[in-house]
Amino acid sequence: MDIKNKPLSRRTFLGLTGATAAVAGLGLAGCGGDTGGTTDGGSGSTTGTEGGGTITAGSAYAPSDYNPTSTSSAFCLGANWHVLEGLYGTDPHDYSTFTELATGDPEQVDETHFTITVREGAAFSTGDPVTTEDIVESFDRTKANATYAAFLTPIDSLEATDDTTITVTTSIANFSLLKERLALVRVFPAGTTDDELANTPIGSGPWMYDSITDNTVDLVPNPNYNGDHAAADAGLHYDILTDATARMTAQQQGTTLVMESVTADAIETIEGDGCKIDKVQGFGTRFIMFNTTKAPWDNVTARKAIMFAINTDQMIENIFSGLAATAKSYIPQDFPNYQEAATVYTYDQDQAKSLLDEAGVTPGNLIIRTTDNTQAEQMGIQAQQDLQALGFTVEIKTETSQATYAAIDGGSDDFDILIAPGDPSCWGADPDLLLNWWYGDNVWQQTRTGWSGSPEFAQIRELMNTALGQSGDEQQATWKQVYDIIADNVVLYPLVHVQTVTASWADASASPSKTAIEGFEGIGTTGMSFIDCKTVSA
Repeated sequence: MDIKNKPLSRRTFLGLTGATAAVAGLGLAGCGGDTGGTTDGGSGSTTGTEGGGTITAGSAYAPSDYNPTSTSSAFCLGANWHVLEGLYGTDPHDYSTFTELATGDPEQVDETHFTITVREGAAFSTGDPVTTEDIVESFDRTKANATYAAFLTPIDSLEATDDTTITVTTSIANFSLLKERLALVRVFPAGTTDDELANTPIGSGPWMYDSITDNTVDLVPNPNYNGDHAAADAGLHYDILTDATARMTAQQQGTTLVMESVTADAIETIEGDGCKIDKVQGFGTRFIMFNTTKAPWDNVTARKAIMFAINTDQMIENIFSGLAATAKSYIPQDFPNYQEAATVYTYDQDQAKSLLDEAGVTPGNLIIRTTDNTQAEQMGIQAQQDLQALGFTVEIKTETSQATYAAIDGGSDDFDILIAPGDPSCWGADPDLLLNWWYGDNVWQQTRTGWSGSPEFAQIRELMNTALGQSGDEQQATWKQVYDIIADNVVLYPLVHVQTVTASWADASASPSKTAIEGFEGIGTTGMSFIDCKTVSA
């Protein structure tokens, strides 16, 4: 079965799963955030007035850099989905691709050349037409940025063949993930400065930015949009409410129609108030990373011992209130392209002690670094207790993400283990993208783990490149080899994959404002998608 080329429908994907704002370039860990993820839970009322109102949302993340060529800000990425189109877009509900500026799939000319036709009459919110030159410049500038460079390496170039046609040249023969990669490139007018993109980018999507402050962001419909997903409402308003209590209050009062990142202790209350709750299992990880430049972590057997010593089931129960899953592979279970790894780590202190003996390790002093993500901090504390039970003396160092990675990247930090959050699935869910974030030829393996010189890393990179030119079962088998090598070497690996929880007023009669949102569904990563949603008033 050709799993990759038959994307799950939104309904199928949600049924299967059932269940840091800004990050500069590859510097941190993707679009990270706290736990939060789908229950059927009700549907929007279709009585009364539909559309013409204002969609209101409480964001758990603060805005920073909106520049589509560089941002990995949780809020800005999500807001940009509504404002800037690519040739293709990615539906964050099921990670399928759909046409935006393109009129159809790429047409293959030969092994490394494809042509794409651009939608006729597409225009930016300024009224200026979208040109093929705009698309080429947007690609070139995005590929030149460290955030996206590794993802876009398989594409050599885009060329404006004529006013309506783009020619794509790939470095991989029969590149099977072309649409997924092109969906990362958001198109803006050629000549736009980086400062303009960072502050208020202009796009050709259904919405346009109207007002941006630190506390609120307002979008209005793009009057020149001629695509298939026109805005049905007069406004899209975000309140920046990074405090969970403030988001909860706004949702209960009806000030917001959608609440991002519902905390576990608030789910029962907000559902009892009448909100629909979506719990979506996502890729988002709380991962462990070893310093392989330091003994004994240059010994894979010692690393495996630590993995068996950490009680992730207890972490899920105590820290995540059940809203997470222990990793059985690099990819979450029931996720597109999931395959269980040959090595699965379960809590087993006897096995951990046996492996330490095999590695010739006598437990001594050990430093666990964590970022100041609440869950990562708490996981660090439990890992400390688990490892002390093996005889280690464990010190914990907790700092902001920026300070943590600055210390590690500086090369003078004497850490043993890092526990931190990360989620590159805000850009998509194909395994090559998810693997490239941490296992690309970049700062993670070159500097942070010190593992890039190993023969196993070279083998992973070769297999990943091979998979790019494959499809279907053949591609799945190659990715399975990568999952197995990563799990067996456990240099940087998920401890848990978290759920994202979102609340929405789906029934106008139950909403305090007597207004609901129709068509909204939570997603398994950071951000909120309001494409094809509309307000409904009782």
